[in-house]
Amino acid sequence: MTNAPIPPASGFSLMRIEAAAMSDALDDLAGILHACVADGAAVSFILPFARDEARAFWRDSVLPQVEAGATILLAARDEADGGLIGTVQLGIDTPPNQPHRADLKKLLVHPRARRRGIARALIARLEGEALACGRSMITLDTRTGDMAEPLYRAMGYEEAGVIPDYSLDVTATQLDATTVFYKRLSGK
Repeated sequence: MTNAPIPPASGFSLMRIEAAAMSDALDDLAGILHACVADGAAVSFILPFARDEARAFWRDSVLPQVEAGATILLAARDEADGGLIGTVQLGIDTPPNQPHRADLKKLLVHPRARRRGIARALIARLEGEALACGRSMITLDTRTGDMAEPLYRAMGYEEAGVIPDYSLDVTATQLDATTVFYKRLSGK
């Protein structure tokens, strides 16, 4: 695997959303989350999942983390209509014995915007943000067999293991396993 810079894809731009700007982004963020869950994404929610619940997640869970400096929120904006079409979070609120590590959380790309390189670009930007914060390792977990697994592997993430029966699927009818990944961002 290589850590070579990833060429930018066209049709979207990346941005960091600060706490002061989150109120303007709430509707777009809620729309992305709502659409992804409706499409089967395993991101902590089950169906039925209302758009108001998605909005509440961003307002009540993510915003306080961004305000506290515990989470860095990144987004992709569609250049055609100006709306947000993807997002990812970098969790930097780690225990004292893990100041070198950060968590990749909630990588979401709106189903209508997939296959354009948005997820890859968001991850690359997240890795840059992690390095800027002095973090040399990123960890994440994803539903085993999820469509993001090949992307994580292609971007140099290594599988640490699988936890069986980790969480309910989006329909709450079965238990899914989760795969834990990590990536060292430097030679440490």
